[in-house]
Amino acid sequence: MTDVTPASFAPGLTPDDLVGTVPDPRTAPAVRWGVLGAGNIAGSFSDGVREHTASAVVAVGSRDVTKAEAFAAAHAPGARTHGGYEELVTDPEVDVVYVATPHSHHHEHALLAVRAGKHVLVEKAFTQDAAQAREVLGAAREAGVFVMEAMWTRFLPHVAALRGVLARGEIGRVVSVIADHGQHFPFAPEHRLYAPGLAGGALLDLGVYPVSFAHDLLGAPESVTAVGALTETGVDGQVGMVLGYPEGVQATLSTTLWSRTANTAVISGTEGRIEVARTFYAPTSFTVERHDGATWSYDGFRGEGKQFQAAEVARRVAAGEQQSPRMSWDGTLEVMDTLDAVRRQVGVVYPGK
Repeated sequence: MTDVTPASFAPGLTPDDLVGTVPDPRTAPAVRWGVLGAGNIAGSFSDGVREHTASAVVAVGSRDVTKAEAFAAAHAPGARTHGGYEELVTDPEVDVVYVATPHSHHHEHALLAVRAGKHVLVEKAFTQDAAQAREVLGAAREAGVFVMEAMWTRFLPHVAALRGVLARGEIGRVVSVIADHGQHFPFAPEHRLYAPGLAGGALLDLGVYPVSFAHDLLGAPESVTAVGALTETGVDGQVGMVLGYPEGVQATLSTTLWSRTANTAVISGTEGRIEVARTFYAPTSFTVERHDGATWSYDGFRGEGKQFQAAEVARRVAAGEQQSPRMSWDGTLEVMDTLDAVRRQVGVVYPGK
């Protein structure tokens, strides 16, 4: 199609989406990463940086130095290890700090890095709530550093490709987005996902994916309606959400700690639909089915995929920018506002909040 106005099909689209591709992460400038927190997600991120970018993880920080040493040996050979977060963020060899601690500590650790003058990538959900997010971003603005939420889905090839389908108008104007993310976690009060003190629950850890996916395509909702069920520890075990947008557009989203659900997404438009296969938020395939009978499928890159967001950070830092247009500060705040609204309706209150 020619003379396309992407926003006429989905408000979150831009003219760049017509390209439908993402740059090769190996072509991004090299930066030196410091990893704050030595858990599983930090390991997959570090593997992606080491194996698929020109950058390197040069330092790892953990409150337990032996854990930092084991992490470095497994995921960042040769990296310096620090037995404290202050040491990590003040390491002169570190350009960008990746915050990969529990949600309860994102605010504290992001501010620690920002105030040390470091650029920062903060795991999703960005913070416990929007107020904390605004404080972090305000500090970043004042410090003149780059900060981004690590919503890696936004930088994946299949997401760029499906946004290209939408931008070309292949399924018409988007009227509905449906997405779910559920995983099975047996009840254990000490597990971080069941611990109120660690900002546990399905929403911030799993539900942020479908919420951010809907936001990526449709923007901030006009209304938020949510129902949920709490665990024995008082965090959300399961949540269903309906986000309302202008002209009757809706996003129907769900998340749970109690079952490994389909983890798929469907984008429906006035002229067809896109069915995104399992697991929609990670590298996967999708099928376009138009009302006129035309059908085709996308099956591109497969693998872990966190290198794409790492490359985005490197490009923006090298360009002297403070944020990414694909995961902007306003976008993060709008997602956090939505999560806050859901949590209020479900009745989850974190200690001290």
